Amino acid sequence: MPLEVAAVVVTYNSAGHIAALLDSLPDAFGDLAYSVVVVDNGSTDDTVQLLSTRSDCQVVRSTNEGYAAGINRAVLASPDAAAILILNPDATLDPDAVPRMLEVLRRRPGAGIVAPRVREEDGRLSPTLRRGPTLGRVGGLSFTGLPVFTERIEIPGEYDTEHEVDWAVGAILLVDRPCFDALHGLDESYFLYSEETDFSLRARDAGWATVYTPRAGAMHVGGGSGENATTHTMQMLNRVRIYRRRAGERWVWLYFGMIVLVELRRALLGSRKSWTTLRALLRPPLRPPQLGASTALLPR
Repeated sequence: MPLEVAAVVVTYNSAGHIAALLDSLPDAFGDLAYSVVVVDNGSTDDTVQLLSTRSDCQVVRSTNEGYAAGINRAVLASPDAAAILILNPDATLDPDAVPRMLEVLRRRPGAGIVAPRVREEDGRLSPTLRRGPTLGRVGGLSFTGLPVFTERIEIPGEYDTEHEVDWAVGAILLVDRPCFDALHGLDESYFLYSEETDFSLRARDAGWATVYTPRAGAMHVGGGSGENATTHTMQMLNRVRIYRRRAGERWVWLYFGMIVLVELRRALLGSRKSWTTLRALLRPPLRPPQLGASTALLPR
């Protein structure tokens, strides 16, 4: 029987979460034919040992070349399937979530990516939908609630109906295989963060839409592999990089300057991570070497 969905997961010190994800998949897939490939990016905890006891997934051991590289490697190791289900190890899926996402992909012409309704660990709605990056949305003015200033969509009503979005957080995404192949997978230069933003926006450029559906449910813990000053720095640098790559050189210096001011404000309000990020923004040699953005002031 041909596979309908290939599930791909990247783990990194995910021993506390990966079993719950794998345990949720049989009910989440229902009657669909599927495969599961887990790429471990060099975990130093018990993740690999735990995975070795499982018979419900194929495990590929790797060095840590980043999240996007891990996903691309998992797809290459997977059998052919009509769609790819990208999963974070700290997520779990509700029963029948995948058939419901796949139905959207098949029903809507031009749909290339489907995102489900996600909740936090305590059951609250997780605001996973996003607007594209712009100058207006860089300044931390989300409290205004105005779309021109707000990248994260927090209006509850926006999560009640199926509709197209600019992009969605990449913890759980179903991707049409032709879309994934046409874009040559995720852009590995981001290493961590912004790869799903970049992928959805490139997909839209090529004619594929990202569609949100409330009919499929999931839970995402978030931060399952650990968040620290280095990962926060990667996140902010990658925001500049994706803006530069999409908007060009004309406004990127202003965007960069606004990122610096946002991090300065956070640092003055007590964020120790932001002091590290601020130094890395202004002193390229201090940036995480994995990004390859340590030679020029303006990261490329």
